[in-house]
This record gives sequence, structure tokens and C-alpha cells, in this order.
Amino acid sequence: MERKTILKLIITFMFFSLVAGLFNLGIVQGSKFRRLSDSNCIRLISQSGSRGNILDRNGQIIVDSKISYDVMIVPQDLNNVDQALALISRVLGVEAKELRLAFRKNFISSSVPVTVVANIGLKDAIALGEYKIEQPSIIVVPKPLRHYPYGALAAHVLGYVNEIDRWRLTKLEDYGYKTKDIVGFGGVEEKYDYYLRQEEGGLSVEVNHRGKFMRVLGFEPPRNGKDVVLTLDLRIQKIAEEKLAGRKGSVILMDPYTGEILALANFPNFNPSIFVNKRSKVISGLFNDPDAPFMNRAISSSYPPASVFKMVVAAAGLELRRINLSTSFVCQGSMMVGSRRFNCWDVHGPEDLIQAIAHSCDIFFYRAGLLLGAQNIHDYALKLGLGRNTGFDLAGETSGFIPSPLWRKINKFQNWYDGDTANLSIGQGDCLTTPLQVVNMLAAFANRGYLLTPHIVKSVGGVDLSAKKKRFTRVPFQKGTFDAIDKGLARVVSDPKGTGNTLSGLPVKVAGKTGTAQVSRGATHAWFAGFFPFDKPKYVICVFLENGGPGHASSVIAKQIIEAMVSQEIM
Repeated sequence: MERKTILKLIITFMFFSLVAGLFNLGIVQGSKFRRLSDSNCIRLISQSGSRGNILDRNGQIIVDSKISYDVMIVPQDLNNVDQALALISRVLGVEAKELRLAFRKNFISSSVPVTVVANIGLKDAIALGEYKIEQPSIIVVPKPLRHYPYGALAAHVLGYVNEIDRWRLTKLEDYGYKTKDIVGFGGVEEKYDYYLRQEEGGLSVEVNHRGKFMRVLGFEPPRNGKDVVLTLDLRIQKIAEEKLAGRKGSVILMDPYTGEILALANFPNFNPSIFVNKRSKVISGLFNDPDAPFMNRAISSSYPPASVFKMVVAAAGLELRRINLSTSFVCQGSMMVGSRRFNCWDVHGPEDLIQAIAHSCDIFFYRAGLLLGAQNIHDYALKLGLGRNTGFDLAGETSGFIPSPLWRKINKFQNWYDGDTANLSIGQGDCLTTPLQVVNMLAAFANRGYLLTPHIVKSVGGVDLSAKKKRFTRVPFQKGTFDAIDKGLARVVSDPKGTGNTLSGLPVKVAGKTGTAQVSRGATHAWFAGFFPFDKPKYVICVFLENGGPGHASSVIAKQIIEAMVSQEIM
């Protein structure tokens, strides 16, 4: 083949290759490159809406958002950056060195606004706005920040907001969450984050091939998050936290007919605002605090219920007819169970059921528990909502634990002895409950037979959640069982020798039960759980003090709370 012919074939091949390439770029992949071209000349300047408010049952705002302002520079002409920074420095009184450092740190490209100062006030924002014509590259952008007007009040209920972490981003990326999003951590802020979070809007602008701003193409207004209304009564919450302050523990008040939580207080606590203000030293100190201020002790920690558990034994004994109102045991201060001596905290003499509840006689309940057997006690504890989750609508609830002979055999390869039954009968040993479970059990005695689903969120975005699911289950006890136990709970307060007699001088009649839980280390835990007014209960209360001493200490705080509620005419 001649050289001239070969050359023609090569030229012809190259021509058809060029045509094929142009066809591929212009026709086959034309839409793809058109999209890339559009994205290269269009920039989005985001503007955030406000996170939804959190309100109490009476419409009082507990958490909202306040507007702060960020100062940004659009660095289209880098020669003007120093002039812009000098102007900002002069107006705001910020050193130019700090502004240059912030500019270098946050710079992405010449078409993307760079934040140089964050969270300035309205007065400074207006002052900078007066120089808009002189320095159009300076932009003042409003930004909503989470605002907790009551500081640490109800912190464990509310939670806090912070920049999304890797673990949450991995779980939530498919739901539109992205890096650097502000999301909820703990409490309502986390559980209802999807409803509370805002939708971003902003400006769509056109830039040329050099990245220089050309024109505004459109504006999408941001959307605010939905409001969440809680069942909390802010007045009662303030009282509960004020009386608990300085004592490690928790206080819960609940409506005995609906399960609505009216107050849920924990101490120690924390101020959610520290995460908004990025006070890193304070935050790290709280996370390293051995007293665990982020722990919601009302739902996330379980403790021996001690004598509060005696209502389970009383109910089981009456229902199974192992005891009745005439049953009496003599308390001599101690008794032998097998080869071990079990003590009572006092010498009570002959005690029937009502007296035994009022005086919290351990001997009576040791003997009643031995008549019942451990498995029956276990089963009735579960019927009254102990040892299992209540269905509470915040994350972090622990189930507690009620031991049984079968559990001991399977998990510890050990036999169950009468001494274990005696311990269980007074809420000791391996028995663990949460304050929320205890207050829920008391509600079943206050309302005469309904185990509730405690909840703290009333509505989301105006939609009432109370009708969305079943809120109670029937406790199948006889009327006489409730009558007898409620009579004993009333005597705890009214009897001069009752363990809760400190509450007898109140203007409302209170029924309840104290408890003093023995622990392996430190002082005993103190319990008081009850309801009031006795004749027509409106409130169920549980006061728990971790290492707080005898149950009397909790009953004193309960008295102070009820006194304050009466004086403020809440009842």
C-alpha cells in the first residue's frame, strides 16, 4: 500500500474519531455536562430557619431560638479583603489579626462567603449595615441560636443541641442530615429532633467563570421547625428543682389518671446553653464529673426500692389469699430464716397488714413473703410495672430488674434460698427499680387499678399525641386489695408512729410509703412515693435521694414541694 493511501486512511480515521467524540459530548452526554456547567455557574447562599420551640402544658416557652448575626465577606476581589477586614475591625472593635486568621481558616473559594465574626448583636449588625454601599462584599447574615431562658431548668427532659457527630450522621444521613448540622442530644431535643429541626432556604446566585457574582436567580425562604408541647407544668417543675437542689437524686410528679408527667427533676444537672456558647472547658468538666450530671436518674438509673416494694408483697398476699386484714405477726426486732438472722429496724410487737405498712415492719413482710414464695412476688411485681420499661417517650429508660429462682438457676447456676425471698420481700437483694416505675406503681393504687404509660410530650406541631396509642393497662386486683393497701398508705402519714408522719400537718391529706435502701457502699438511698389529695388524687409523687440517708429525708422534700404547691395555689 502506498504511503499516500496510508496517510489518507489515518486522516479519515482521525476525522471520524473527532466527529464521534463531538457526538458523544454534545448528544450522548450533553445533559450531564449541561448540569455540570449550571452547577459551576450557580452558587447557593444558605439561610437557616429557627428550630421549633418547646413549651409547657400552659403554653409557656421553655426553649426557643434567638437571632444572632454572622459577619461574612464575599471575596470576589481579593484586593478588597484587607479593606473589608479593616472596616469590620474598626466597627466591631475586633483585632484585624483575629479577622485575618478567621478568614484564612474558613476560606473555601472566591465565590463562597467567608464567616469572619460569629454571633454579633443587633446593634453591631445595624452599624455594619450602614457601610453596605461602601463595602458591598461585607454581608451580615441572621442566624438563629438555641435559647434556654431558664438555664438548667428541666435540662434532662430537654437535652441540648450540638454539631452532629459521626455516629449520628451515619444513622441519619439517609434522612437529609449532613455534616455540621446542629442536632439534638438527649431528651426532647434528640427524640423529637426530626420535627424540631428547621429546613434551610437561601439565595441562588449566578457567578461567571471567574467566580464573580453576576445576579440573583431566586430565593427559597427557610422553614421553621415544629413546636413541641410538653405535659410539664413549669410552676411545679420550678418547685421540684428548687427543693431538690443540692441533693443528688430525682423528683417526679405525675397525673394518676393520664400518665402525664407534670415535673421531672434531677440533680446534679447542667445548663444546655454551654453547648450553644461552646464553653469547651465547662463541657469537658461536666462529662468528667464523677457525680454524672448528664445522667437522668429518674429513668436511666435503677436502685433497690427497699420498703416501697412492700406494696407488691401486700397486694400479692391479699390476691392469693395467703394473708388478710386479720393476719398478724409479732415483731420482736429480728427473726431467723434458715441459719441467718434477719433484723427489723425497730421492735413493733404484734402487727397486722395496715400497721405493718404504716410502721414499715420488716418482720411482717419477711413472713408474708415466705408464705408467698419468690416466684409469686416476682410475678406480681411485673404486674405492677416493676422490672420492665414503662414505655416512656424519651430515650434512655432502663428496665430495672426483679430476680426470680429460675433466673438465679440459669444465670448464676445457684439455688434460691428462703433468705433470698426474705430479702426480696423488703425490696433488697438483686431487686432494682427506677423512680419512674415506682411513681407509676403508686398511680395504680391512686387510680384503683390502671397501670399507665407515663409520657412527657403532649403534642407536636399542633397534633395531639394522647390519642395516638393506648395509655394504660388494667391491673386485675380486687377492690378490697386496693382498699386495704390505700388505707395502709394513708396510715403511713396519719399514724403518729408512721414512717411518713412528717407529712401529716399539710393542708391536704397525703398517702404514701417511705423506703430506706441498703447499699454496698455509702449512705442508704432514701425513697418517698405517694399520692394526694387522698380522697380524690390529682398528683402522684416520687422523691428519690441517692445516698440521701433514711426515707424520712425524702418525705421532708415531698412535704416542702406540696407546701409550695399549696401556697402558690397550684392545687
